[in-house]
Parts: sequence; C-alpha cells; structure tokens
Amino acid sequence: MDTILLQVEDYILKIMGEQLPNHYFYHNYTHTQRVVKHIKELVTAERLDETDSEVLQIAGWFHDAGYMVSPENHEVESAGLAEEFLKNKNYPEDRILKVKACILVTKKYSKPSGILQKIICDADFSHFASKNYTEISDLLREELRLVQGITFTDAEWVETNIRMFEEHHKFYTSHAIATWQPQKSKNLLKLKKNLTKILEKKDRDKLKKADYKRKKKKAETPERGVETLFRVTLRNHTNLSNIADSKANILLSVNAIIISLALSTLIPKLDKASNSYLLIPTVLFVGFSVASIVFSVLATRPNITSGKFSREDVRNKKVNLLFFGNFHKMSLEQYEEAMKDIREDKEYLYDSLTKDLYYLGKVLDKKYRLLRITYTIFLVGIIISVMAFGIATYYVNYGY
Repeated sequence: MDTILLQVEDYILKIMGEQLPNHYFYHNYTHTQRVVKHIKELVTAERLDETDSEVLQIAGWFHDAGYMVSPENHEVESAGLAEEFLKNKNYPEDRILKVKACILVTKKYSKPSGILQKIICDADFSHFASKNYTEISDLLREELRLVQGITFTDAEWVETNIRMFEEHHKFYTSHAIATWQPQKSKNLLKLKKNLTKILEKKDRDKLKKADYKRKKKKAETPERGVETLFRVTLRNHTNLSNIADSKANILLSVNAIIISLALSTLIPKLDKASNSYLLIPTVLFVGFSVASIVFSVLATRPNITSGKFSREDVRNKKVNLLFFGNFHKMSLEQYEEAMKDIREDKEYLYDSLTKDLYYLGKVLDKKYRLLRITYTIFLVGIIISVMAFGIATYYVNYGY
C-alpha cells in the first residue's frame, strides 16, 4: 500500500512541478495536498479499511491532475491519467474503476453515492470549513481571472460564494457534518456580513464609488495579482524545500541505523579468520551507506553568504535585502536604512522578490539533484551488497 501511494505522490509532484502553469493559484499541488490530508482524516473517522483508504488517497492525488491537459474537462482527463499510471503499475482493475469513479464525482454539482465518493467530495470542499477560507477563495478568484478571463466585482464574488454555500454544497459524511459544518456556518455568516457592508457602502455614494472603483481597479488589480503570485510561489518553494529535507532526513536515519547494525553485528565477526569471506560484502554495505549519508547531508547543508553589503550596493540595486545571508552581519541601523530605500522603490522591491524566488529555485534544483543521487546510491548499494553477501556465502559453502 505505502509503495504505490509513494509512487503516486512522487509522480503528481513531478508532473505538476514540470507541467502545471504558474497561474494556477488554487488548483495546484498545495490544494492536492490539502485534499489528501482531509481524506486521511475522514478515512480514520469513518473507519475504512486499508484498501478503501488507498483507493481514496490515489483518487485525491490525481483528482486535479487533468488541469494540465484541459481545464474545462479536467475530471475526465484526471481519471484517464490515473488509469494509465495505475495500469502501468499492474494495479488491480477493480480498484482502478473505484479510483476513476471517485475522481469523476468531483465534477461540479455531481451527487456522490457510497461512502468513498462522499469522502472525496467532502475532502475536495474541506476549505469551506477552513479558518483561512477568505484567502483560499481569493486564490481561486485570481486563477479564474488569469486562466478563464472571468472577473468579478467584490459584491459579485461574495454573492457567488454565498450561493455556493447555500444552494450547491453540503457535507455528506457524519464526521464532516459534525466537525466541519460549524466552521462552514461561521464562514457563511462572515460572507453575508461582508456583502452587507459592500452594498451599504455602494448605496451611500453610488456614483462616486463607481468612479473610484474604476480608478482603483486600474491602479491596484495588477499589483494585487503580482503580490498573490509572489506569495503563492514562495509558499510552493518552501513546501518543496520541506519535502526534500524530509526525504533527506529519512535516508540519514535509515543509513545511520544500517551502519549501527553493521558495527555491532557484522564487523566484530571479521576478527575470525573463518569469517573473512564477509569482509568485502561488509565494506560494500557500509561504504554505500556512508555515501548515502554524505549526499543526504550535502542536500540539506545550508549555504551562508558573506552577510555584508555597502550603501553603494543598495543604490545600484545589487543586493537582495530579503535574504538573511546578505545582511546577518550588518548592524540594525544599516539594515533599517537600506530597507527604507527598498520600501520607497517598488521596482527594487519586486526585483528583490524575483531574485529571492530565483535563488530559492536554484537551491531546490541542487537539493533535488543531490537527493536523486542519494536515492540511486542507496538503491544500488542495497542491491550490490545483498548480491555480494549471497555470492560470498555461496563460495564459502560450495566453492572449490
């Protein structure tokens, strides 16, 4: 079970990282992770068996993968991608059908049947019961604007959300109804209060507000989109960095255990001449483990820069003040003065944010390349070591 889920997770991370356009602020890897997380919560609450849990988690990982092919018909595309991947992994046909059914039921306004479909529908809309619902909703609004060219005024967007809450959505599982529904009701109340404020303000000075909104939309909407882009991209970079660090830590722990066992069990036996045949396999075994540890450490080792900059660097916009490695040795007064410059220069601010994202991407590239090498060393080392032990044992027992 764990093996196929890890393969699915790695596959979705890879194809979304490589193929999903950056303007998908909502339907991206972060949303997919959130859906799978709440699937696990509902599976536990509903006490489903491991097979159903596996089917649901696979469906959760794949349910929005189709956006890379066709946003308008993404559920069908997602089901097709899942079927192709699972068939290549020789996954049971009956479970593939369940996975596809769970993906297809996430289509807007579909009615789920059975506990599996109810769980994935509830998980897909779990953000309706999130304390951060407003921020998540804004991401979807911005995605609709960039991807489909659909724009909403503030009042239209709030009204659309209210209709969705009241007319088109409901939770199906007992756990979601008992645990998530109260927060969903609070979010609905907040939406209605927000709509009331918007309409009251509009009624007070309708003509003036219409003129003001036209000017404000021209002046601020692109800037808001840029800020949302930076915020979401930075969050995705951070999530990917955390994933890489977690995988490296897993390999560090596993290989440390292997070396500990080798030191306590295998190496003491090498003192005896009768066990000399174990020398080469043991050296290979330990050597590959040490190499895996070395590359895991390299993948997570931080890189600190000089930590100093000059006033000339700030004036020439050659220093990124948003990265601690560039200022950690400077005094507070110097840093405050430099930050004042960047706050007053919007172009410098966006350039600094762009550089920050770029170098985060370079760090991620290095981490994932080293991590791939580490996993390759670990895999090859295990195979070669096992073969070496087998060959050595064979020749000792049956050799000439």
